[in-house]
Amino acid sequence: MDIPGYLQSVVTFLAGQIGHRSYEDPQRLDQAADHIAGRFAAAGYAVARQPFSFRGAVYHNIIAELKGSTAPGQVLVVGAHYDTVRTTPGADDNASGVAGMLALAELLARSKPASTVRFVAFALEEPPAYRTRHMGSYHYARSLKEKGEDVRGMICLEMIGFFSDDRGSQFYPLPFFKLAFPSRGNYIALVGNMRSRKFTQVIVGTLRKAADLPVVRLNAPPVVLGIDFSDHWSFNKFGYPALMVTDTAFFRNRNYHAPTDLPDTLDYARMAKVVEGLKAAIEEWTGCVE
Repeated sequence: MDIPGYLQSVVTFLAGQIGHRSYEDPQRLDQAADHIAGRFAAAGYAVARQPFSFRGAVYHNIIAELKGSTAPGQVLVVGAHYDTVRTTPGADDNASGVAGMLALAELLARSKPASTVRFVAFALEEPPAYRTRHMGSYHYARSLKEKGEDVRGMICLEMIGFFSDDRGSQFYPLPFFKLAFPSRGNYIALVGNMRSRKFTQVIVGTLRKAADLPVVRLNAPPVVLGIDFSDHWSFNKFGYPALMVTDTAFFRNRNYHAPTDLPDTLDYARMAKVVEGLKAAIEEWTGCVE
């Protein structure tokens, strides 16, 4: 599989052909959802849709499952949101995360995990649903809790495509972070709350061994700006360990929520390294065999 080429094709379709995909544009979101469902189906997955309503319109989470062979009741969720704000075509935010999730589904489709892996594309992560019970990920996490499912972890792919080797290209929410973390935005970060620390450490450990890319880990309280700024927030609300894989968004990418967040601004070679590392981490966490 040509991973960079696959990633670029997904990003180009979502951010280039469809463009902005906000809650005010249900038809565009449906077009994106259909494309995602088609990619899952082409990889051999049965596809389910979870509908939910918001402000008079219906939106859908798109779900594909790789059933566990010996412990199918234990679940790892791998997710990414496919909506944007109206001001941007959203190449990095978050076509990049969706592309990474779909690539992982394709790469893992023929593996045999001991536990179950669920790939979920979420609608409505962005405002005005952001960090409320109206998020697609909140609807999905709540449904898991109501069913009593044994969710062992959630990996949220949120902006994984923008990198810079320039000194000073990386910013941080607090000044003293500069003393502990790199000044160049050439790494991928895995972040989560304190309760998700053990889960994050395990995933980071494998990712560092498998990916030819610098990896930074941060587990911190919610008072640290950005630590829970995506769909992993919803899973934390229901007590599940969850982390975000991110290029750090507005702390690095000046195109954040802007018309300039375009497909040609992303680094697909380094995105592919993120995917390769996550594939190894998911395989180890779920006991995958080829």
